[in-house]
Amino acid sequence: MDWAEPKNIREWIFRSLSLRPILTLLLISGIMISELRFDWMEQMMGAFLVNTNASRPESGAIWEINRQTETARRTLEQIVTDRQASQREARNAGSFIEISANLAPDQGVMLSPDDFRRLYLGLPASIAQEIISPFEILKIFSEDRFTRTYFEKQGNGLQVYFLDAENRVLRRLLISADLLELIAQSQRAVDGTLDSFPKFKNRIYPADQFLNVLESLPDESRRNVMPQPERLLVAAGRIVRVGISDETVSGNIELGFEIKVGALTRVVFMLGREWAVWQIRAKLEGKNSDTAPFLDGKP
Repeated sequence: MDWAEPKNIREWIFRSLSLRPILTLLLISGIMISELRFDWMEQMMGAFLVNTNASRPESGAIWEINRQTETARRTLEQIVTDRQASQREARNAGSFIEISANLAPDQGVMLSPDDFRRLYLGLPASIAQEIISPFEILKIFSEDRFTRTYFEKQGNGLQVYFLDAENRVLRRLLISADLLELIAQSQRAVDGTLDSFPKFKNRIYPADQFLNVLESLPDESRRNVMPQPERLLVAAGRIVRVGISDETVSGNIELGFEIKVGALTRVVFMLGREWAVWQIRAKLEGKNSDTAPFLDGKP
């Protein structure tokens, strides 16, 4: 084989038209045509990448984009799942306490006006009045603009928004942490007896004596002593004793009703207005009710 540079054009042509260059050109052309026709190089490269995929490091822009996309997808799925769970729990909640407990800080949930009405009607009248007047609620419902209620957790309290169809705020309410605590106290029921609670010491009365004195009070006083008598009606068993606390919280005094169900004894707690509870306590102890330290301007 002559490796020397051709001397002239004739030698260039002679070498170009020799068998070896022609075979090389045909071979290269055949490879290119077969690649264009069958894409075998891409298939081989793809098969190689698939076989070595597990051992190759997950690095590069595409891998990073895929990771970010997958992370975002999982985060979005979790947010949607949490939101659906919160919505479901809120709809099934029996009180504002349960809604507050199921919401994370600054998280919100949307409920219907009927859900708010159900929760509101489940409150003792004294606590419900502190949240919003029933007359104001009647006015809002009668205007037919109130279409949804939005609850938002703010600190340890609940911010409540009454919204119209275009999400305009009709009324904003704050259920403070203190009010939520009062609601929790008014809905408590625990196993045990009144003797287990020092706040009722020396202020525990037989149930028949308590109920007889309660019956002698005016209707308004009875409603303020026991704002939720239906809680005792639905409780199985028999009321045997009633305790009156000496602690006042936001104008309310806690009462404990000891209920015996077979061999089990439990205490149902309820909040009564201070002035009304003082009336019944004065009669139970044989004192002149005119000298009792009534509040709220009640005689």
